[in-house]
Amino acid sequence: MSKKSGRSKPARSDRQVIATNRKARHNYNIKDTYEAGISLMGTEVKSLRDGQASIVDGYAMFSGNELWLENVYIPEYGYGTWTNHLARRKRKLLLHRSELNKLKRELDAAGTTIVPLSLYFRDGKAKVEIALAEGKRDYDKRHALREAQDKREAQRAMREANRRGKSML
Repeated sequence: MSKKSGRSKPARSDRQVIATNRKARHNYNIKDTYEAGISLMGTEVKSLRDGQASIVDGYAMFSGNELWLENVYIPEYGYGTWTNHLARRKRKLLLHRSELNKLKRELDAAGTTIVPLSLYFRDGKAKVEIALAEGKRDYDKRHALREAQDKREAQRAMREANRRGKSML
């Protein structure tokens, strides 16, 4: 006889993205990324399920041995009562102790910070993708924009040449 696993349904690993921080990849060099759980109140979860949140101004800081997500905007739940939450309160991030220790060591280096990249639901649980990042200088940002623009122009030229049936060589 074959042995059955304990699960009756296959696990869903798809991500239902709520909010992304597109400015983070422009303003920072991303060194490493982590997926962290986030400790939320019930009305915060309901508000996130409505698809409203902003993590653009967010960052993470250590307070003691715990990592806290600050300045993330989750609006008050419309049907909430006196149990409603504050929109910009500190929220605890849930990571393994080894990951927290590694982040704390890396954060001691000058010019590094922890920024949220995206906020999403995975398997019904709210998760946040955080990144250990270094700030970019203005000329680095201009250089990255110029490279992206050059790449787009090259792609357009190749596509146009392929449409005409001519070789670029």
